[in-house]
Amino acid sequence: MQEAIILVGGKGTRLRPLTNHTPKPLLNVAGSSFIRHQIAKLMDAGVEHVVFATSYLASLFEEEFKDFSQDLAISYAVEEVPLGTGGAIRNAGRLLRGDSADAPVLVLNGDILSGVDLGGIVELHESREADVTLHLTRVPDPRAFGLVPTDEAGRVLSFLEKPKTTEECVTDQINAGCYVFRRSVLDAIPADREVSVEQETFPQLVAAGRRVFGHTTEDYWRDLGTPLAFVHGSADLVAGKVASPLVDRPTDALIHPTAVIDPTARVTGGSTIGPHAVIGARVVVNRSIIGGSVTVAEGAQIHESVVDHDSSIGSESILREVVVGCHSHVGAQNELPAQLRLSCGIRIPAQGVRVSGTAAACLTAH
Repeated sequence: MQEAIILVGGKGTRLRPLTNHTPKPLLNVAGSSFIRHQIAKLMDAGVEHVVFATSYLASLFEEEFKDFSQDLAISYAVEEVPLGTGGAIRNAGRLLRGDSADAPVLVLNGDILSGVDLGGIVELHESREADVTLHLTRVPDPRAFGLVPTDEAGRVLSFLEKPKTTEECVTDQINAGCYVFRRSVLDAIPADREVSVEQETFPQLVAAGRRVFGHTTEDYWRDLGTPLAFVHGSADLVAGKVASPLVDRPTDALIHPTAVIDPTARVTGGSTIGPHAVIGARVVVNRSIIGGSVTVAEGAQIHESVVDHDSSIGSESILREVVVGCHSHVGAQNELPAQLRLSCGIRIPAQGVRVSGTAAACLTAH
């Protein structure tokens, strides 16, 4: 039996306010919760049983999959105290059903969008008789990441901390958040304390001479941990830059059948429009995610932004790289600057926030 673990216990603080009420893997990406895209890809790779390593708002994962009727068994391992990545993997490993010590177990981070061939990395792992195989990706500037150099055969040499200087960038390879464990190696991770796989488990295996390999690819890869990365990942799925079994074909926009779009509006760049949303005349939505029951009034422009469910955007307002929490209202003729985040339920009056000047008269007596 091919089994997998998905690490979904994080609080997703970099995506607040979207994650105030929803775990990051359950946020909608290209028309489905992100974890459903991962599940579909795992099923295509032949996985028959998956364990969710949960913690934050754990019950919502069971709610999401309570009616899941496809040919896949799902188990839930709840992390009561922080266990780190290694501890979470070991905790979830208790629920694996296979009994072979050599069986490969796929492990995925719950916030990584990747085009890697999961079945292919399992085959490579088995052909090398590896203890652990890590998917590695190359990045233009590796200074924001820990580095994973390998030899010519792909064997991991070390795990290095984030480099502080250009000279310390001995490789551009980084951990891409997808692993294959030999079951016996996974079972050996301590279960009673916090453990980091990158800082403890993997370095110890390398130091002990165990067979730890990297599989470096040029496949699509994106960490969805920030709002801009989140909207770009969704748009790339819609546009077909990275494939998902849940996206039928590449398109310029994914619009729910119940949404109402004015004929003069332009929805482009891989944008997603949720159920019962209303997009008014001359509205521009570009590379953005518009949630369910959102209203966007005429002439508004929304670029690379997320507007969460049950919110409204006033006429001629402009949003660029903005996150609007649920049940919020942005009045007419606002200009919201990049990286602004509006908490859930916030109300901004007309012309309340503008980057350029306003012609409105001052109502205060002088």
